[in-house]
Amino acid sequence: MKRIYLILIILIAVATSCQNKLEEMNNDTKHPTDVPGNYLFANAQKALADQVATPNVNLNNWKLWAEYWTETTYTDESNYDIVTRDIASNNFRTYYRNVLKDFDQAKTVIGDEVPVGDAGVAAQKNRINIADIMMVYTYQKLVDMFGNVPYTASLDIDNISPVYDDALTIYKDLITRLDTDIANLDDANGSFGGDDIYYSGDVSMWKKFANTLKVKLGITLSAVDGALAKSTVESAYNKAFGPGEDCELAYLGGINANPIYQELIQTGRHDYVGTSMIIDMMNNLQDPRLYPYFTQIDTSSNADVEKLAYVGGQYGYSSAYTSYSHIPNTSVDAGERLSSDAEGSNVADATFPMVLMDYTELCFYLAEAAERGYSVGNTAEEWYNKGITSSMDFWLGRHYSATDVASMTSDYLANPDVAYSTAAGDWHQKIGTQAWLAFYYRGFVGYTSYRRLGYPVLDIPPNAAESAGGQPPRRITYPIAEQTLNAASYAEAASAIGGDFLKTKIFWDK
Repeated sequence: MKRIYLILIILIAVATSCQNKLEEMNNDTKHPTDVPGNYLFANAQKALADQVATPNVNLNNWKLWAEYWTETTYTDESNYDIVTRDIASNNFRTYYRNVLKDFDQAKTVIGDEVPVGDAGVAAQKNRINIADIMMVYTYQKLVDMFGNVPYTASLDIDNISPVYDDALTIYKDLITRLDTDIANLDDANGSFGGDDIYYSGDVSMWKKFANTLKVKLGITLSAVDGALAKSTVESAYNKAFGPGEDCELAYLGGINANPIYQELIQTGRHDYVGTSMIIDMMNNLQDPRLYPYFTQIDTSSNADVEKLAYVGGQYGYSSAYTSYSHIPNTSVDAGERLSSDAEGSNVADATFPMVLMDYTELCFYLAEAAERGYSVGNTAEEWYNKGITSSMDFWLGRHYSATDVASMTSDYLANPDVAYSTAAGDWHQKIGTQAWLAFYYRGFVGYTSYRRLGYPVLDIPPNAAESAGGQPPRRITYPIAEQTLNAASYAEAASAIGGDFLKTKIFWDK
């Protein structure tokens, strides 16, 4: 009997051992199912910057709708057609699935970690709050695109029919979240380190980013809730970005090249040229940023005489690539660029950075805040001049010496059509025009600035989508799939905002 027991024990042991071996073989150690929180965070950062940067018409039409660029052959998107390519769904999916979900999951995974020591506890807390700051940034973009959007139930994978939350209510909650995140950040300790591809874990810069974002949220509310806007801006402006500071992804080239380079240069496609809207304006203002913004073309009818000029295509019409100024690349346009141009200095270069938010943007918000009577340390004119100067430094500093940049900036600010005291129009027009010029290549920021301030007055394309109501769109319509997959919530949201049309205004669009 003892011998039988012994045999059974051996057989059980062998079976258990085999089972363990089989489980080990089924465990893919190279592709773990539990992704570290830091990796989720970095992946979301990359997805966000790529989505903001890409000129792919399936994903991002904002450089077109802001009328910085127009199309050469296929002009559907310039005429506000977002249905053919289902652009709304692509935006919705990218921001919710690839960006917000990863930031949110990063917070969960990081919160489940067991930190070591006080420094570990502090770093863990910093990481959770930084991830939340990025979620606030992303949710604001979604509200500013669509209006009411899923928010409180948006990331619950078990809820396939989330409600759409009121956009103003979302804005107010985002400000509250930012206040909490800022208060919880401890810049005496670390965070993500090298896994943070924007700031390399610099918590002090994340505080500045959060305060700059707070100013952005506040000033956007100014026409809707003046008291909240004022208190929000005034509490954050002096802790926000300083000169030369920004939030950007510095692309490395290769497989991690700037999406503009990937779409315009690697593919060999000639899809875009500059619009007559921006190029004519900059020509009239003698704006030195024309050089980094666009290439010149030969306008001479004499083959033996070269006459270079900046010429833009009419927005929404087919514009031959060779007839109009396009987006420069250092290697492709070498014959038309300065000999001192280096790789990475032009918009369509592989390593050109994507800026998510910067000091230039902050300055124009604060110029507006000063005009609205907020206490922001400087006059509207001073912030306006700082915004223009910051933009000149960013763009011209890649091509000219500091002395030359200072001289060109001084001349530009002295131009009666630019100087704050003499430029045409009220403050909406002065600030709106120069902000729009400075936000070039950041299509959504320029488009939103136009919607908020009303300037410059954009051109209407020849075949504008009926849903736009004969004007530039005020928003992007909801994804078509939402009408069937989330019908009740879609119908409620569409009714709440005044109809799911391109012409429907976001709540802050007064």
